[in-house]
Amino acid sequence: MERAERHTGQAERHTGPAARAAGAWRGARSVVPPGYLDAAGCNVPSDRVLDAVMAHLRLERERGGYAAVPDLTTPKAALAALVGAGPGDVAFLESGTAAMAALLGGWRLAQGSRVGHARTEYGGTLMLLRHLAVLRGWSLVELPVDGDARLDLDGLRAGLVAGLDLVVVSHIGSHRGVVQPASEIGTLCRAAQVPLVLDVCQSLGHVEVRGAGASAYVGTSRKWLAGPRGVGFLIVPGPTTAMDAAAPTLGGHVWNEPSPSGGEHTLPVPLPGAARYESSEGAIAARVGLGVAVLEHHALGPSGVHEHLADLGRTARDLLDGAGGWRVAEPPDEPSALVTLTPPPGDTAENAAARAAAASLLVSVVPTGRAPLDLREPVLRVSPPPGTPPETLHALARVLAGERREPSHAEQPARSRIRPQR
Repeated sequence: MERAERHTGQAERHTGPAARAAGAWRGARSVVPPGYLDAAGCNVPSDRVLDAVMAHLRLERERGGYAAVPDLTTPKAALAALVGAGPGDVAFLESGTAAMAALLGGWRLAQGSRVGHARTEYGGTLMLLRHLAVLRGWSLVELPVDGDARLDLDGLRAGLVAGLDLVVVSHIGSHRGVVQPASEIGTLCRAAQVPLVLDVCQSLGHVEVRGAGASAYVGTSRKWLAGPRGVGFLIVPGPTTAMDAAAPTLGGHVWNEPSPSGGEHTLPVPLPGAARYESSEGAIAARVGLGVAVLEHHALGPSGVHEHLADLGRTARDLLDGAGGWRVAEPPDEPSALVTLTPPPGDTAENAAARAAAASLLVSVVPTGRAPLDLREPVLRVSPPPGTPPETLHALARVLAGERREPSHAEQPARSRIRPQR
């Protein structure tokens, strides 16, 4: 009986929603770079995404850029649905970093306000928080994490009781594939009536985000959603009167409030919803491409994608931990496909990435500046996109162990599927 159950489980693994999502994801791309293991840096857009970007650029050339402005309501609704919000809650910007700066830079927190974050916070966000703390007189409070770098919920609860005015959390870090308990964090913050900003740059399209109930979500196109570069976004379900863009714009604000000094001057007032944050000028074709990528993600079935990526992560950790003395930083069963490894004595992440590149394997190096409070040395980051052949991970294990990589039959078709230029 036990053997039969095992066999049934294996069959479902190869024919269930996760396997179908992986096959469809891979099949939607006529070109996938061989040995590609950097989805967490910049994923591979589908053919439809590429075609949509090119088609809009052609339309701008044929009609004029401002005559070709697209209706992005449907893509915004699809993006918002991934966190349980609506299309009016979405604003497009140029990057996740730009989105975070627009959000925090315009948040009217009083002098002396206390902002909580973990030591695992993304280096760019820490830079911004420290900059704003000096300018605005905010106090930054480091929230405790456990041995796996997961936010300690009792510590967060104590911090909220002691008094916090804002909490900023990266759902999955750039340097460590640990999934923070976003739903529990959101529940605690809402109970304390403290706004939560959730950075979903590494989690949207990767793991489940709905249920966090955050006050704002900051994300990017190019990672697990597999959209084009040059697009970031904010999802703000109901901005409060204290929330505005860092700088008012004619596209996101109106002139209709009298100036306190009197006279004929008026002050800018933000438009309803997230429109106050959106940059009206930008790479519009790339935003169109992101919309196509998000709709494709829905068509694949997000839960199947999440399940498949979690399985890829477990496989990668099992194969890579201990290879050549390299150690995986995350728990083996962490439900993410972002895997980080620390080097053995005498080796470095930079050297390992170079050896991998020589074997036609693309991985990335995470420098300490990405998480200056948490990283003591650069780490090697492995992030397989959906449909990654198992042989690619086996090949990387051999490279880390000092063995020479042989060409992979599973990757040969990727080289021959290159479409002619049009």
